[in-house]
Amino acid sequence: MGKQPFARCIAAAALAAVGFAATAPASAQDYPTKPVRMIVGYPPGGVVDILGRVVAERLSERLGQTVIVENHPGASGIVGNRVAAQAEGDGYTLLMGYFSTLAVHPSLYKDLPYDPVKDYAPIGRIATTPLILVVSPKVQANNLRELIDLAKSRPGRLNYGATGNGSGAPLAAELLKQLAGIQMTQIPYKGSAPALTDLQGDHIQVLFDALPSALPLVNGGKLRAFAVTDATRSALVPDVPTVAESGFPNYQFAPWLGLLAPQGTPPAIVERLNTELNAVLAMPEVAKKLTPLGYQLKGSSPQEFAAFIKSERARWAKFIADAGIKAKE
Repeated sequence: MGKQPFARCIAAAALAAVGFAATAPASAQDYPTKPVRMIVGYPPGGVVDILGRVVAERLSERLGQTVIVENHPGASGIVGNRVAAQAEGDGYTLLMGYFSTLAVHPSLYKDLPYDPVKDYAPIGRIATTPLILVVSPKVQANNLRELIDLAKSRPGRLNYGATGNGSGAPLAAELLKQLAGIQMTQIPYKGSAPALTDLQGDHIQVLFDALPSALPLVNGGKLRAFAVTDATRSALVPDVPTVAESGFPNYQFAPWLGLLAPQGTPPAIVERLNTELNAVLAMPEVAKKLTPLGYQLKGSSPQEFAAFIKSERARWAKFIADAGIKAKE
């Protein structure tokens, strides 16, 4: 029990610490040694799923292991986020995150089964997906300004489609209502397809929708496009002005997506995934595939993405409180 046994304990502890320090970077460097799953909290074929599958395919090539997309749809993305939040932080579960589940839902739902800040380790931003404002062919207006005038002359009589609680479509409409000082009636839908069908039949008159799903109907003359929601025009519809150009300079809205891992994922693995993700986004073939679908690729560091999520959460919390928006049952 003298000095010699105590010294031996100290030496053993020091050797263990050195051994851990020597092996920890190696384990991250060797990562991954088995397939990785990417959680998508939405059904196949949607904006989040399409991006997830393109990114997963290219990440598989760069990581040397298959990245498998798992769809866990339900509750406007909440189910998938819960699955990812409860997974082990070992680098073998990823989440294709969407702006609504990370920045909007915390202000709409009191008992979320995940915390957007505490439960995830941000890896990097991936893209934004501006929306397009389309109207029924029977609407008696030729542009957004005339649509606003029509709405003011008929308070609450124009119907707009809302596809999902806290999703891009209803928030884009609410933002326009606030800035323009108009009243329109929200009609909820479970997805874009039925809303577009009702829009063509004039059962609703206004819809903010993703470019890929709306453009075929616009190009076919079945719907009319009045504006895009981003700060700049879309190369897919260069003749369609932005909402800002149409008289609302403070309007800018582009839902965003990014990659995250469960909290506790080793920083070295997060950095490795960020490096590979940004390399994927720089591939010309990736841009060639995603740009025509309306995605605007935007990479970042993990730290930039973490700060961005926090700022977006604060931004939407204020907007939702000021607008008095409540989650629809």
